[in-house]
Amino acid sequence: MLADDLRGLYYIALKDLRAYYFKPPNISWGILLPFAFVLAFAIRNPGDLRELVPGLLALTLLFGTSSMEAIVIVFERRIGSLERLLLAPVRLPALLAGKLLGGMVFGLTVTLVVLGIMLAVFGVSGVNWLLLILALLLSAAAFSALGALVSVAVREIFEAQTLANFVRFPMMFLGGVFVPVAALPLGLQILARALPLTYTVEALRAALGIGAAEHAILDLSVLAGFAVILFALAVRILGQRLE
Repeated sequence: MLADDLRGLYYIALKDLRAYYFKPPNISWGILLPFAFVLAFAIRNPGDLRELVPGLLALTLLFGTSSMEAIVIVFERRIGSLERLLLAPVRLPALLAGKLLGGMVFGLTVTLVVLGIMLAVFGVSGVNWLLLILALLLSAAAFSALGALVSVAVREIFEAQTLANFVRFPMMFLGGVFVPVAALPLGLQILARALPLTYTVEALRAALGIGAAEHAILDLSVLAGFAVILFALAVRILGQRLE
């Protein structure tokens, strides 16, 4: 049973990557949109551009993993292909994990492209590679699970897009991408601590040698917790929808 689940997980992720993710519009959207936001902020408030790199990576990962993830499951439920996948010897958690893996691979791919550009521009001194890898992997899992949760919570594609943006855009402005969380009013700081993007930005700042690293373990633990909880909720809701 485990071997069937792992085999099904792999092929579901591979199918999604080929059919949905690695298309020119998705790649350009995943890279250019975060660049546009960060560039607009940099023009408005010029300063140390290196300070914006963690936020840029976090936004690229957020939009890269969750944009198509929030649509694919709704689309396949609409055309009945998701139910056909369940006819295979694969359990529902493995099926959804395959969907998440596709989003993670795509999000990490576009983020690594941006990371390579940023390291070429600003250099690689002071980078904690282990922390950077863990932060990217756990963030990708959390954001992909978030996209899946959005996707299983609605019935129409436009509803998924609306709900995803309703979640992502507040995260973008409250998660420390443009303004440090400590500079926000107390109420917004509390709200920011309930958002996974906040911990991604903090972990990436520490990994790139820009911010303090004393809370890095906590940031990674919270991201792992988000990934597990959001995935469990998505599996439960999808199971109820398919009954």
